[in-house]
Amino acid sequence: MAVTQQLARLSADQLAACRRSAEELDNLCSFELIPSSDHLDLDWSPAPILRACEISHVTRASLTTLRRAFTGDAEINPAYREEHPVTALEPDAVADVAKLLGNMDPGVALAAVPLEAAAALATLRMPRFDGHPRAYLHHHLAAVRDFYLYAARQRLAIALWWD
Repeated sequence: MAVTQQLARLSADQLAACRRSAEELDNLCSFELIPSSDHLDLDWSPAPILRACEISHVTRASLTTLRRAFTGDAEINPAYREEHPVTALEPDAVADVAKLLGNMDPGVALAAVPLEAAAALATLRMPRFDGHPRAYLHHHLAAVRDFYLYAARQRLAIALWWD
């Protein structure tokens, strides 16, 4: 089974409940706590997105923010740990991340990805892939940007884990 990056938008109260209860955090990570519309599956796109942004020479601040958007700030509840910790960004941190991501144009961020698919895969250190990785990465970068922007407007926290 593939390991994929998962994000979930949740209220500060729900995040606090997950901090207090491993069972509540398990409900979140089992997709039972919040509606599916508040989940985002980034597949395994974070590493190649970061690599694409590095070779496209996005600003250091943008790279730092993007890493934070994919890793969170702190583990939610150490009592609950599958293979990877579940981390979170509080609503104020989500707003900070969203502000910078909102100014990020996925087309510009991915501009240095070669147009030829095999060259793009090699440059991004990606395994065999059906289609061109640029379209895949553009879709996921736009999705994470929009996910954070919505969460910031609603004053929501974001939880992150690998599933």
